[in-house]
Amino acid sequence: MSKVSQQIREIDGVTADRVIEQIALETEPVVFRGLASDWPLVRESRESVRDVRRFLLRYYRDAPVRAFVIDAENGGRVFYSDDFSETNFKQIRTGLDWVLAQIDERKDDPGAPTVYMGSTELDSCLPGLREKNSLPLGDKRATVRIWLGNRTTVAAHYDALENIACVCAGRRRFTLFPPNQLANLYVGPIDFTPAGQAISLVDLHDPDFEKYPRFAEALEHAQTAELEPGDAVYIPGMWWHHVESLESLNILINHWWKESPAYMGAPGDALLHAILCIRDLPEEQRNAWRVFFEHYIFDADSQTAHHIPAAKQGALGGLDEKAAEKIRAMLRGRLER
Repeated sequence: MSKVSQQIREIDGVTADRVIEQIALETEPVVFRGLASDWPLVRESRESVRDVRRFLLRYYRDAPVRAFVIDAENGGRVFYSDDFSETNFKQIRTGLDWVLAQIDERKDDPGAPTVYMGSTELDSCLPGLREKNSLPLGDKRATVRIWLGNRTTVAAHYDALENIACVCAGRRRFTLFPPNQLANLYVGPIDFTPAGQAISLVDLHDPDFEKYPRFAEALEHAQTAELEPGDAVYIPGMWWHHVESLESLNILINHWWKESPAYMGAPGDALLHAILCIRDLPEEQRNAWRVFFEHYIFDADSQTAHHIPAAKQGALGGLDEKAAEKIRAMLRGRLER
């Protein structure tokens, strides 16, 4: 595996009821050891796979789940086929009881296929579990999700949302890259992805530096940590994270939220629209539009539209729910032409 020498910074002594307060002070990833160590699910995980299975099934009400099944020859790596024509796994609609049974029955088999249930809403899948097995996030409108499987490797990818991920069973290794390493990660397609987000095409365990030479620079900026049950990591929005589940049963519960108002749109949509409208323009026009984006978006402040009467500033004025809906209506009309 590529050697990453920089460890994610750790903070001791932060309790669950103070973690949001601490995160408000952070701009980079942080590990909180033992943050979730008193959760019942974490305590059960210290016993056996079968104990965790019984514990979870107490809450399960037969809600269907989506599972990935990967042949053993792929080593648990969630990825593409060799020619990128498809992914290297099968998706099936099944039940949590089936997923847990597969993991339990093959827990001692090093050649077992990978079974992985990712990003499943906790309240829908396991109603009631969240009460004593999630963090108190105050006024944050967080979605709480569960990730469960055997040995799995998910390539570096980003999420736009803020994230606190709590390891509940097994060990996980996180390797993180700051947003400015985008060009050095050799990211794959943004509209054909294994699980919703674009991923780095570089194999962290065996990087091909002839094919991906700039990845060496990305490794210089990487941070890593191995988490035990009860440990948590804060991953700021837009940080790339490569995640390895290292044991025969691994469970993670994460908390996603955004700091921006709910009426704001998804930045990824703006990226797609810019590809459609700007990327392939002649260079002189792209340069002109770069000035527009810098002026109206990236460098915008209270003076940007100050010379226009407030009642006529329109989309350049302050953004609230009503203004956001007007902009959406304008976009819908233009996209349907």
